[in-house]
Amino acid sequence: MDKDQRKARRDLFSRLYEDIPTHSVVRAMEKVPRELFVPHDKRRVAYADVALSIGQGQTISQPYMVAMMTEALGLRGDETVLEIGTGSGYQAAVLSTVLPKGRVVSIELVPSLAERSRDLLRSLGYENVDVELAGLTLGCPERGPFDAIVVTAAAPRIPQTLVAQLKVGGRLVAPVGKLEQQDLVVADRTGEGLSVRMLGACRFVPLLGPEGFAGNPSDRR
Repeated sequence: MDKDQRKARRDLFSRLYEDIPTHSVVRAMEKVPRELFVPHDKRRVAYADVALSIGQGQTISQPYMVAMMTEALGLRGDETVLEIGTGSGYQAAVLSTVLPKGRVVSIELVPSLAERSRDLLRSLGYENVDVELAGLTLGCPERGPFDAIVVTAAAPRIPQTLVAQLKVGGRLVAPVGKLEQQDLVVADRTGEGLSVRMLGACRFVPLLGPEGFAGNPSDRR
């Protein structure tokens, strides 16, 4: 990492410590080498606070958004968390670091991305992450129910298939809305149903397949 990259990294985390109240989340992100989760030609801007393309029509999320979503999960450190949309594996690595006594099950639709992120996470020692290829059903019902679920692709509404995989007392964080713009939604599952609040506007690539937006999932393979 050269001088400019080190400065960008310091500046990024300085801002995150100011903007994200849960400093343990930011400390976890500091431990994850974000530059290794982006394509080679984008490593110089790995610590810019923007989303970056990783190919296959997918992105690695803006660091601030990763921090916000991770904080919103309200994790203690021993939970089992389902991630929908592995992508580069960066969010899974952050969750792995936040969950020293827990486990991350990460689901990816694109086989090449699943293989790449699985190999990278394994090589970097994130042993409590399982990357699995998406099946016919959204999520991973055979591994549930989960303490928390994070969705890193936009859905037109809260996916009820995922709600069914969430423990009572569990929490789901997802971008929900139109293709052009979504709201970041936090939904807590209670004995009576869902308690929902909004964290603000965001924009993610679309969730394809069941309960996602129209599109052929095979186009991403």
